[in-house]
Amino acid sequence: MAMKKILMLVGDFVEDYEVMVPFQMLLMVGHKVHAVCPGKKAGETVATAIHDFEGEQTYSEKRGHNFQVNANFDLLEERSYDALVLPGGRAPEYLRLNKRVLEIVRHFASAGKPIAAVCHGAQILTAAGVMEGRSCSAYPAVRPEIERCGGRYIEASSTFDNAFVDGNLVTAPAWPAHPAWIRSFLQLLGTTIQL
Repeated sequence: MAMKKILMLVGDFVEDYEVMVPFQMLLMVGHKVHAVCPGKKAGETVATAIHDFEGEQTYSEKRGHNFQVNANFDLLEERSYDALVLPGGRAPEYLRLNKRVLEIVRHFASAGKPIAAVCHGAQILTAAGVMEGRSCSAYPAVRPEIERCGGRYIEASSTFDNAFVDGNLVTAPAWPAHPAWIRSFLQLLGTTIQL
C-alpha cells in the first residue's frame, strides 16, 4: 500500500469524534495527515465540540478537547495532497466563508481526488459550488443546502451509521457512521489492510 498525503480542514468547534477518530485512523493505517486551520500554525490548537443525541429534537453540544493542528494553513499547497477530509461540527459554518478554503475544496473536486465529508462538513462542499448533480449524505439539517445547490440528499439511516459514495466523494450523516465512512474512504484511497 502506498502512503497517501491527506489534508484535513478543521476549525474551532469542529466535532470532537469527527476530527479525532478519522485523524487517528488514517495515521494508524500508514497515511500522512496534515490537519490545518485558517489563521493557525502547526502546534496551535482548535477547540472541539461534542455533539450527542440525548433524546431532544436535535443534538446537544458540549465543549470537547483541544485538537492540535500539525501543519500551517498559509503554507499549504493543495496540489501536493492526494485527498481531503472535511469533519463536521460548528467549524464548517465559518470555514465556508473563507475564500481560500473554498479554493482548496474546488481543487480537490475538479481534480477528482477523494473527498470525505461527514455531518456538517457538506456545508463547505455546498459553499464551494461543487455539489451540483452530486449525491451526498450529511446531517439532516444540511439537506436544504444540498438540494438548493443542485445536489441530491441521501437520507441517514435510523442509526446514522450509513455512508454514501458518489465517484470521488464519500459522505456520512454523523460520527456513528465512522466505520462505513472510513472504510469507503480507504477504498477510494486504494488502501488495503492485512489482518
